[in-house]
Amino acid sequence: MKKGNLAKGLLGLALGAAMLMGGTAAQAGDSITITGSTTVLPIAQKAAEVYMKKNPGVRMSVAGTGSGDGIKSVIDGTADIGDASRDMKKKEIKLAKEKGVSPKKFTVALDCIVPVVNPANPVKDLSIEQLKAIYTGKIKNWKDVGGNDKTLVVISRDSSSGTFEVWNKRVLGKKARVRPDAQLQASNGAVAQAVAGNKYAIGYVGIGYLNSKLKGLTVGGVTASAKTAMDKSYPIARGLYMFTNGEPKGQVAKFIAFVMSDEGQKIAKEEGFVPVK
Repeated sequence: MKKGNLAKGLLGLALGAAMLMGGTAAQAGDSITITGSTTVLPIAQKAAEVYMKKNPGVRMSVAGTGSGDGIKSVIDGTADIGDASRDMKKKEIKLAKEKGVSPKKFTVALDCIVPVVNPANPVKDLSIEQLKAIYTGKIKNWKDVGGNDKTLVVISRDSSSGTFEVWNKRVLGKKARVRPDAQLQASNGAVAQAVAGNKYAIGYVGIGYLNSKLKGLTVGGVTASAKTAMDKSYPIARGLYMFTNGEPKGQVAKFIAFVMSDEGQKIAKEEGFVPVK
């Protein structure tokens, strides 16, 4: 499945059997529910497909609803695994403790958040300072960053997105806010589609969502890659996570072990991300 065809807006993808009755976390050892980050979604989706083929009695459901929702679902007990493209916030950790939940984090892959433009755009590189100026509204025309004399169309993720959180922290800083005319999208796929369809747009996606209809920009002269993600020379590199409530057990533990295995890490690489091994 092409990344650009993944969910627009809130993405829900049922794999194998239908969603578990009542939407609560699995109690039976042969059922697993996963929800959260649309960045982690391709890894979770493909890994679930392969895992179910290897284990025909296991039922799995995978949904892409945003990192915040994935973490919340683990805290609330409505999912076995919460995917996230950011770490937990202090308030989420506090809420988890109040509910008697002990989140355990598994780093399943590394990623680079890549600024992207339409291939017709001549711009090839932007600095963090230029990206900040674009996303806060100080720069409004492509000519100010070496492009054509055309008005910038700014595409951003919505605030429930882990990608949005990391981008804001690394690019905009604590006090800055995204310009009010930015077009907010609910998934990496939606951002990719919006930028591919507009010659004057700029957006940002996880490295696994790059395709021939997008041009990934270098940031301060550094190209997003496995090497620059691992050595942290790329300025907007990050980890991708799966959270569980405490040490996973049963099929959940076996699935996490599969994702972390050589075969699971190969899936992460095939989906365009950076294996942690």
